[in-house]
Amino acid sequence: MPDEITYHSDHFINRELSWLEFNHRVLEEARDKRNPIFEQMKFLAIASSNLDEFFMVRVASLKEQVNAGYDKADPSGLTPKRQLKQISIRVHEMITHQYNTYNKSLLPRLKKRGFRILKEKQLSRQQRKYVEEYFRQQIYPVLTPMAVDFSRPFPLILNRSLNIALLVKEKEEETPTFATVQVPAMLPRLVPLPSEAPEGVEYMLLEEVMMLFLQELFTSHRILCAHPYRITRNADLSIEEEEAKDLLMEIEKSVKRRRWGAAIRLEADARMDPQLLDILQESLEIHRGEIYLVNGPLDLTFLMKACGTPGFDHLKYPDFEPVMPPVFREEASIFQIIAEKDRFLHVPYDSFEPVIRFVQEAAEDPQVLAIKQTLYRVSGDSPIIKALAEAADRGKQVTVLVEVMARFDEENNIQWAKQLEKAGCHVIYGLVGLKTHSKITLVVRREEDRIKRYLHLGTGNYNDSTARLYTDMGIFTCREQYAAEASSFFNMLTGYSEPPDLFKLTVAPLNMRETFNRLIHQEAENARQGKKAMIRAQMNSLVDQKIIEALYDASRAGVTIQLLVRGICSLRPGLPGISENITVHSIVGRFLEHPRIFCFEQDGRRPVYLSSADWMSRNLDRRIELLFEVEEPDIKAHILEVMQVLFNDSLKTRLLQPDGSYLRVDKRGKERLEAQLYFCERARVLAKEHRRQQEAAIAFEPILSSEALKKESP
Repeated sequence: MPDEITYHSDHFINRELSWLEFNHRVLEEARDKRNPIFEQMKFLAIASSNLDEFFMVRVASLKEQVNAGYDKADPSGLTPKRQLKQISIRVHEMITHQYNTYNKSLLPRLKKRGFRILKEKQLSRQQRKYVEEYFRQQIYPVLTPMAVDFSRPFPLILNRSLNIALLVKEKEEETPTFATVQVPAMLPRLVPLPSEAPEGVEYMLLEEVMMLFLQELFTSHRILCAHPYRITRNADLSIEEEEAKDLLMEIEKSVKRRRWGAAIRLEADARMDPQLLDILQESLEIHRGEIYLVNGPLDLTFLMKACGTPGFDHLKYPDFEPVMPPVFREEASIFQIIAEKDRFLHVPYDSFEPVIRFVQEAAEDPQVLAIKQTLYRVSGDSPIIKALAEAADRGKQVTVLVEVMARFDEENNIQWAKQLEKAGCHVIYGLVGLKTHSKITLVVRREEDRIKRYLHLGTGNYNDSTARLYTDMGIFTCREQYAAEASSFFNMLTGYSEPPDLFKLTVAPLNMRETFNRLIHQEAENARQGKKAMIRAQMNSLVDQKIIEALYDASRAGVTIQLLVRGICSLRPGLPGISENITVHSIVGRFLEHPRIFCFEQDGRRPVYLSSADWMSRNLDRRIELLFEVEEPDIKAHILEVMQVLFNDSLKTRLLQPDGSYLRVDKRGKERLEAQLYFCERARVLAKEHRRQQEAAIAFEPILSSEALKKESP
């Protein structure tokens, strides 16, 4: 057994700085010219949106800690104050990269392809006349200029709203007055222009159209300067669940307050007048390091909608339609299909439709007695919600455990939770102090003289929209022990049952941490005994200090550890004597890598687990999560093959370095492989092969003549 060792701050990467490196990888995809240009635009929009949420939640939390005098260092040795300083430095660098990409790469290349965003000086006489008319008819009626003086205080500026700050004055000798105008969020950010070019489209940004004619809002004053600005506010909800008389009401109130939290970031036009910037800084009570001067349009998320412009499909990824697995194309009942053997889905390569069909058929089937489901995030017009409501309307027992505190989905979740209640469903709003993040659906069905239970377990949300954008895995099973434990799990959540003894399902926060520790330590012990020992795992984030230390112990014992961590990773790989047997991969591509897969060697037994949980303290200690072993040999082999392909990816993979940076894979001597593209092509090939087999079966069916038919007749 290796000597005991105490791990210290140099062995851990700060989680916030690690997240910024993830966003930098997203930004790299925006800069990668191998991606279609509209896809680069999407990545640039995603990087911008990601930063918004990062500031609203993570930076806001750090600021609150600093304001409260909390100065305890995190595992990486950084206090909240030092974290904020390093975040500011890194984000300023990132903003420079963002706008260099936008101005020097995307705009010129978009122009060559017929997609042009014009400035004032580029407008033709006809276009100038058009935007003037557009301003007067479409924009002017909804604008509300707000001036600040002795009788009118600085107005409340809405979180993430785009605004124009102005200095105006009536007479030459008087002090300029500050004024602000919000850019209407309900109007399109890109104003389409009549184009004189033979092909393509031309636009002008809404705020730039406004600035051409702002004088019409201040007819008695002269505008000295006008520049766009935008603020980000603290949007992290703080709710005392145990003291809340009505949790839904408290959450609804907090969601509304989110728009007016303390300002934590100011984005402003890089050319903004210094006097104007000083007024904003003082009025918003914001530090200089929290001001981000931008050389281009504020809030690049508008690029996401621009990607939907008709006529530019050739500048996007080729369309990919998720493939329906052949077994689910059969006309047989989905319960019959599951009864034959466990079934597996790998979305978005496989269609999400079987999951929807599972709930819909359960709602319609008169033999189904009950449906129980946990829901974390669903789409706005979810077919699953409709099916659950229909099931309740038909008299079935429908129990839905809704996580109303799923961040930034609170309003949506509350709305459809109330709809389910009105339809007659039993709706439970989670457990006090614990978010319900597990992905499980249980269907109870009467078959002949017995009750049979069918189960879906997955790594991702029951969201038909994100199922086309996120990679996730799930299984259908009717194995009795799994189904019985699922019933016990729901009884624990909805009633006062004692936590059951579970053998097939592992539940956080009950025993998931202990299970992972046992599995990791078992590999370490096997390595010491000279047995086969290896760990392969995929997850969104790896932050938990105790898990990281267990992985370090296993590495020191000789266990080969390969990790695929899409986002935050606080583990430092490749440290001599600590983690030299650990490699950390990250894939950022067309789809968001979202599964949680955990594979262990166990001296050749090679168990495979799927889970809703990442290796984060919040998942293991403060959330209801599920971990389950995949027992069907074919499914297990399929998942192991998927993992092999992911770890062989040489085009979209970056490798985490000991210093916390990421480098692309050295492709020398390696096969050029993009894992996500490989899975798309494989799904297409399998679908094509299935169609070919069907056509062949039809082609070889004997066709009888009319005379032969007569002879065949009795």
